[in-house]
Amino acid sequence: MSTTQPQHGCPKERSWVADAVRKVAADANRSADTHLIPLRLAGLDGIDIYFKDESTHPTGSLKHRLARSLFLYALCNGWIREGSTVVEASSGSTAVSEAYFAQLLGLPFVAVMPRSTSAEKIVLIERYGGRCHFVDDAGAVYAAAEQIARECGGHYLDQFTYAERATDWRGNNNIAESIFDQMRLERHPQPAWIVVGAGTGGTSATIGRYLRYQGIPTRLCVVDPEGSAFYGGWVERDASHVTGRGSRIEGIGRPRVEPSFQPQIVDRMIQVPDAASIAAVHLLRERTGLFAGGSTGTNLTGVLELACEMKARGETGSIVTLLCDGGERYSATYYDEDWPAARGLDPTAHRAMLQRAMDEGLWRT
Repeated sequence: MSTTQPQHGCPKERSWVADAVRKVAADANRSADTHLIPLRLAGLDGIDIYFKDESTHPTGSLKHRLARSLFLYALCNGWIREGSTVVEASSGSTAVSEAYFAQLLGLPFVAVMPRSTSAEKIVLIERYGGRCHFVDDAGAVYAAAEQIARECGGHYLDQFTYAERATDWRGNNNIAESIFDQMRLERHPQPAWIVVGAGTGGTSATIGRYLRYQGIPTRLCVVDPEGSAFYGGWVERDASHVTGRGSRIEGIGRPRVEPSFQPQIVDRMIQVPDAASIAAVHLLRERTGLFAGGSTGTNLTGVLELACEMKARGETGSIVTLLCDGGERYSATYYDEDWPAARGLDPTAHRAMLQRAMDEGLWRT
């Protein structure tokens, strides 16, 4: 008695994939581009600072772009089929966006996350129909996600490996192309610096490659929270560098140098204390009303250091960074005064330093 094996690429399967790709592309087609918001600072006259507000995506963060790219990449590679369970290792925001796309395609979704992930993100994942699987050690998310995908015959999206290749860095409305299109009419249309954090390394890879492909002299600075492996790996030129520590700044920082991180296209890295990231988002909200998460505070701290250096050299120009997600996801962490104290973090001194940078253009090293 013979057994008929399922045929990969059969008309029914190809039809489902084509419809799934259309649905994901339609999401992009009905979504407007994110805003580029100028930040006016009295002490840094002549240096224009901009936030690209990624919190306005349908799922509220920069990771919406990545999730869309990862789904399209997996669909077109034949890794996701009708009924596939989709699995991801994530600190939260990527999983929120991926749960959204899984629901859009009618697919089960499992997010493997550190137990310390903010409750607000967990609620969002579950609202989109996802299931959360928690691990106590941030470094255990990879193996747990692989195991779950294997046991259910599903697909592990693996953002940390595929982020740098799932997005078309040559253009096609990626974040780098969007930034330069929106900067065209500004007084300094080619930024001196673009500043981003690294969670997977995908955003920095996309921007760094685009700059080289287009022959643009803008430099790329990656900011990294304390305890993350990216900074040490970049300084030591060691892709195997590990710290074994999870990051307190959700969305960026990793206990190992992730495969998607491309250090050779990063012009500079700045390591930012967690207390400074927290101080920065509070100052940003007080002065502008922009309500952002901790990774945006890391970005802002790096931007202010670079801007003060430019001013000290008598330079003018522009710097662009990202507002990665909204602060409402962190009401129980960065915006709870007891949370930093319970972790030995005191933002006071960093707040004074950041205020001086904003008001006088001076950076204390």
